[in-house]
Amino acid sequence: MNDPVAEPGPSSGEPSLVGQRLHAVLDGDRVVHDLRRYFGIGLPPGAGVFTGGRFEHLAGGGDRRQVANRFTAEDLIAVQTLSVTVPAPVALDLLEGPLGAHLSELLRDIPSDTDLSDADASVVADGSPAHRAWCLLEDQYKVGWVIAGKLLARKRPRLLPVYDRVVRCALGHPPSFWTELRTALREDDAALHHRLLGLRQSAGLPETVSALRVADVAVWMAHPAPGHRCP
Repeated sequence: MNDPVAEPGPSSGEPSLVGQRLHAVLDGDRVVHDLRRYFGIGLPPGAGVFTGGRFEHLAGGGDRRQVANRFTAEDLIAVQTLSVTVPAPVALDLLEGPLGAHLSELLRDIPSDTDLSDADASVVADGSPAHRAWCLLEDQYKVGWVIAGKLLARKRPRLLPVYDRVVRCALGHPPSFWTELRTALREDDAALHHRLLGLRQSAGLPETVSALRVADVAVWMAHPAPGHRCP
């Protein structure tokens, strides 16, 4: 199990491994180019683009006010742009069944207008509504931790990050990803958070692309090709 808050993160006095690794990725010469390529900025019509560039924008986004507290069919399509598919029985339960109703109750208690860098530690702590929602999704038939995280990232893109095997590998298998990422984003007067927003501006991305997604895409584009063995 890859629980995003399974263990406490580093103390405020210790350097964050996640922060160090993210800064190293962002130091790359091609990071702005990679962001523009991923989101199709400046590409001619018909040029090949990454479907993931539509993840947060499809149908206006999963966190827009009308649907922020319930899963929709558009959310299920959106996660497919990130190369995962919610099993049909679970999808139906999310849209029409008790699973969707339970998650709606939890979503109402998860802030939709807060960046992870600004959130109180309790928002992503063990036992929080966000963590309970993740556990509930992760436990569903053939869902697991990757799909669970992508579903929640669709609903709360500023607060909950996309977390998959590429990110886990690139950032050193952090045992407490949400907590450690929050720590990294807050270090040195939120230097990493502001750097991500600066890269968003430099790449010409819309403000609807969160700092978390800038980090995710930068990591994903810089990571070695499939088949690389993660240490």
